[in-house]
Amino acid sequence: MRLLALDTSTEACSAALLLGDGEVRLRFTLTERSHAELILPMIDELLGEAGLRVQDLDGLAFGRGPGSFTGLRVAAGVTQGLALGAGLKVAPVSSLAAVAAQVPVASRAERVLVCNDARMGEVYWAAFERDPGAVEPASLTAEQVAPPGRIVVPEGVRHAAGNGLARHPELKERLMAVGLQCHDNVYPRADAVAHIGARLLAAGRGVEAAEALPSYVRDDVARPAAGAVT
Repeated sequence: MRLLALDTSTEACSAALLLGDGEVRLRFTLTERSHAELILPMIDELLGEAGLRVQDLDGLAFGRGPGSFTGLRVAAGVTQGLALGAGLKVAPVSSLAAVAAQVPVASRAERVLVCNDARMGEVYWAAFERDPGAVEPASLTAEQVAPPGRIVVPEGVRHAAGNGLARHPELKERLMAVGLQCHDNVYPRADAVAHIGARLLAAGRGVEAAEALPSYVRDDVARPAAGAVT
């Protein structure tokens, strides 16, 4: 399967091209506010190097969130435009699951807690069962946003990952104290999105361009930070 994937849900901006032989080519950079300026040149570079047009692809995938409101709109908007123009199906992929997918696991299933910084004193989090043979990491909890102190570690979780660990050292210390192995600064990355997206599309779980929508989780970006006096 030939598939283009994007993720701009955090300060990590990335695009990846999955080729028919399983090779994945990645463009990745860290930026606070330049996702919209960087993502299209990344896509053009990847396609140009491979000698492909969007119409030559079998599908698209994007990190649907949760994450930065602006970043999610960038990825969804670019993906919708490309998919509509080329008549391609889209695989929306959880950006938290894309972090879980990068955590090294043994051949048996293991459980991963993903914590990505949500600004405003909060963290986007969810737990997944990371089975190498599965289509995607299986959700053990709903995707949520909460202050670090309110994150609950589900039974059997052995790993924690995400940029929220470095942003909230007290959270990392608490998780390590209960025996979790912490993987610092693992960002949602387009190559992980590509692998999950390809399996979703192969399983018939792609959507039309108009249904390629962000998942914000936090529904009010203007509300005060956790613990703020109103």
